[in-house]
Amino acid sequence: MDKTQLCEVYKKRRKELSLAEQEKASLAIANRSLDLPIWNKAHFHLFLTSAKHNEIDTHPLLTLLQGREKNIAVPKMNPKANTLEHILLNETTSLRINSWGIPEPVNGEAMASTDFDVVFTPLLAFDKKGNRLGYGKGYYDRFFAESRTDCIKVGLAFFPPEESIPTTATDVPLDFCLTPNEVYRF
Repeated sequence: MDKTQLCEVYKKRRKELSLAEQEKASLAIANRSLDLPIWNKAHFHLFLTSAKHNEIDTHPLLTLLQGREKNIAVPKMNPKANTLEHILLNETTSLRINSWGIPEPVNGEAMASTDFDVVFTPLLAFDKKGNRLGYGKGYYDRFFAESRTDCIKVGLAFFPPEESIPTTATDVPLDFCLTPNEVYRF
């Protein structure tokens, strides 16, 4: 299957999950994060959930990070350049829903791509080598290309890995992927 076909398969699979199944899986994924060697790190990047796209709910993970007093930035999309801005999330950060149904910061302190120790990334699917299938615009691959080489890239997925996913030269593999039932290390 090519990337476009895989995207459609996984979008359909996510839509077939009930809200209760999504919530249970999202909480299990957040709990799996406790098994990662990341909790001594300080600067985290976390995507906020698009309910419109049936994404994993990152609020349980956000609660864990906040409870451990981590510095957390959230993305703001620049659709003209297909890039992300990274805004520090705090009590004064205002959020609004963008045209893709994603909560984004309206204001706040910007951080550089090189500031992050850990990045939690959205995806539709991943494979056994850590390759991820995103939404096709390359936002996170560009972000990863600019980040530090020691930055830990963690995917969040409802489903187990594919055997293989088609890749291009600009694709950046993950270090870990969390599913409700397992932590995958690459």
